Amino acid sequence: MTTVLFEHASAAGTTPRVAGSYLQPLLETAAARGVDAAALAAQAGLPAGALAPLPDHLPADAYPGLLDAGAALTGDPHFGLHVGERVRPGTYTVYGMILLSCRDIGQVFEQTLRYEALAHDLGRSTLTVDGAEAHYRWHSAGAPHRHLIDSVFAGIRVFGNWLTGADLPANALELVHDGGDPAGHAEYVRVFGTLPRFGAAGNAARFDAALLALPVPNADTSLYPLLRQHADELLRLRQVPAVTAQVRAALTANLAHGGAKLAAIATQLAVTPRTLQRKLADAGTSFQQVLDGVRFDLARGYLARPELSLVDIAFLLGYGEQSAFSHAFRDWAGVTPGAYREALRCPASVS
Repeated sequence: MTTVLFEHASAAGTTPRVAGSYLQPLLETAAARGVDAAALAAQAGLPAGALAPLPDHLPADAYPGLLDAGAALTGDPHFGLHVGERVRPGTYTVYGMILLSCRDIGQVFEQTLRYEALAHDLGRSTLTVDGAEAHYRWHSAGAPHRHLIDSVFAGIRVFGNWLTGADLPANALELVHDGGDPAGHAEYVRVFGTLPRFGAAGNAARFDAALLALPVPNADTSLYPLLRQHADELLRLRQVPAVTAQVRAALTANLAHGGAKLAAIATQLAVTPRTLQRKLADAGTSFQQVLDGVRFDLARGYLARPELSLVDIAFLLGYGEQSAFSHAFRDWAGVTPGAYREALRCPASVS
């Protein structure tokens, strides 16, 4: 008998994204090969400053392009595998901490499948048990992408070994891509302990179901209820209709044209100001918080462009005076815009 144990799908209405922490292994892999965040962003067609400082999140459809950019700039045909090897608990945001509090590998899978949306919307997982065999599948949200698939499965294996403190048995692995040049297949064997079957119908790993009962050494199970409560709240906020994303987009388009007022944005979104305020409150935020977030995100990108003066930036953000922008930025970042810009120019001078 086949039993579907866990499955979690992304909520309708959310904007697909990748958390900033999930980007970190990719950036580290590129940096270790001499490629910085600015070069990656430029190669992938992202705005200057999109990756440094590390953003809270990035559109999910930009992530495969970053993997391709990393592979091209580093000349590494196994860039995705090497990204996966750098996965650590913090990569998975708050649910990475949940995994550290799980009693066994079965619970680790359960929480991963439940909370992976907090880290990314690149795909979703299922786990089934058929007698003595467990079958994990990863369903990509977009077109099959070799580096993405490799990074996901390498990350799972590396993190599993780390959690258990042991080199887990090699699994029967099936991947939809062609594996690239056969001359490089030894790298797959090094990472996975076996050569995957390429060109498969789906991305899947089969393993002994008894492994699900394997304990997680040193797990602090006392934190599990508290961490789950926090993660459930984050999921709830993600499942609210994407009014926040709509307001952010409208503000970004209108800031420089004096359109950063609640009434103007409500009119553009075809709702009353009161209704918009209520929808934002349901999403756990407010119009002012969204406005501040948009201005802060844009300001960091503008400050990375030396051709823009502080007066120019204040105007682009919808401020009537530079002093108002400077005061707000100091509240957000803890430093003045000038000090932030100087730190971008001379990062080694920042302690």
